[in-house]
Amino acid sequence: MTLVAGVDSSTQSCKIEVRDVDSGELVRSGHRPHPSTSPPRSEQDPSAWWDALSSLLDEHGHDVAAISIAGQQHGMVVLDEARRVLRHARLWNDTESAPQADVLVREWGPSRWADTVGSVPVASFTITKLAWLRDTEPDVFARVAHVLLPHDWLTLQLTGACVTDRGDASGTGYWSPISGDYADDALSLVGLDRTVTPTVLAPGATAGTFGDTAVGAGTGDNMGAALGIGLQEGDVAISLGTSGTVFAVAGAPTRDASGAVAGFADATGRYLPLACTLNATKVTDAMARLLNFTRDEFEQHALASAPGAGGVALLPYFDGERTPNLPDATGTLAGLRTDTEPAQLARAAYEGVVCGLLDAFDALGAAGVTTDAGRVVVVGGGARSAVYPQLLADLMQRPVDVAAAAEYVARGACVQATATLSGEDVATVAREWAPSDGRTVDPDPTVDAARVRVQYRDLLRRTHPESGDRT
Repeated sequence: MTLVAGVDSSTQSCKIEVRDVDSGELVRSGHRPHPSTSPPRSEQDPSAWWDALSSLLDEHGHDVAAISIAGQQHGMVVLDEARRVLRHARLWNDTESAPQADVLVREWGPSRWADTVGSVPVASFTITKLAWLRDTEPDVFARVAHVLLPHDWLTLQLTGACVTDRGDASGTGYWSPISGDYADDALSLVGLDRTVTPTVLAPGATAGTFGDTAVGAGTGDNMGAALGIGLQEGDVAISLGTSGTVFAVAGAPTRDASGAVAGFADATGRYLPLACTLNATKVTDAMARLLNFTRDEFEQHALASAPGAGGVALLPYFDGERTPNLPDATGTLAGLRTDTEPAQLARAAYEGVVCGLLDAFDALGAAGVTTDAGRVVVVGGGARSAVYPQLLADLMQRPVDVAAAAEYVARGACVQATATLSGEDVATVAREWAPSDGRTVDPDPTVDAARVRVQYRDLLRRTHPESGDRT
């Protein structure tokens, strides 16, 4: 039996799956936690990622023929000439570079950014974090010789090579999926040039070896999830984790000057337009804690309340927001009365998260992405909820497919590792490995979806009128 390993190095933890190349079946898996972070400042020591990964490799990776790493997107890892880490990595959900993002967008204007790199920079993007480093830690910035993403840095530890892939590179703000190259003009805005960037490998390419194990190019976590789901053109994935993402595979790059949709590349040679919300399952977890409910109790309360939560609405921007671009926002609860019940608060929390995700879904369609021809697939930890999939189906008024397992990023990394080992096309392996299990959730036709969404949008307009042209 020939085995491959796929790694998901996320904000919260490192996960590994080992699968059989011939069948795609899971042989074993494991995970290790990463240090917790709390935006607006969100940083981690990359050595913690390596400690977690190397521990998992010792336990699970001794007999694998190939390995690939999918990692959290956007994070900034800066190295000196000796490839030593200069400071803790700034993560995607660190929002302290929001002022620098605003300056960069004003410098070129949203249309030029969208036309050049496919996306309008927000605080999540690596380029804004580099501008922050230049402005706030000039001594460190002066020593920067290499800028890597989290998955790039872990690949470097395995192979000694400074490489990346087109999927993860497309989230930096200075590599263009439109041209297929680094955007020198964008790098010059932050005082850097392409000498600090890693080499972009083709899909399925080999980054190097770790002992006798072939190491794939790796990719970003969302690109890995698309591989693990077996996402095809016309399908849309909604990922419910600490944050939420809505993404689709497309045959052509997108250029959304509104900034709502990031025009990423995927890990197969195609494209992955994506809209992200910073606040998803952590909102309902936080509300359950505030009301002193267990997660199961909170779900049951939400299911017991009628759609619209009796007029109670929650704007779930607990830690700022990316869609719409409101990095300094906080949560807002409205519609409270003396007879408001805990069940209505629970329902409002779930509805607020889902309405935010559906605004992201609508943004994909507005950017020209086909969203009504294929499946809607729900993945991530929230897919196991009794509430989230049903609310998505109800408020979209269309069936949604719920993935049977949550770890599709690591599964996608296994797909890439298999393609690296066999030389087969990555998209072909992803299609062959596409999971057939899971369940379909049908919408309740009696739910007035429009009323619930209008209630949410009215609260957004009242509290953040400036967001009207940015959602």
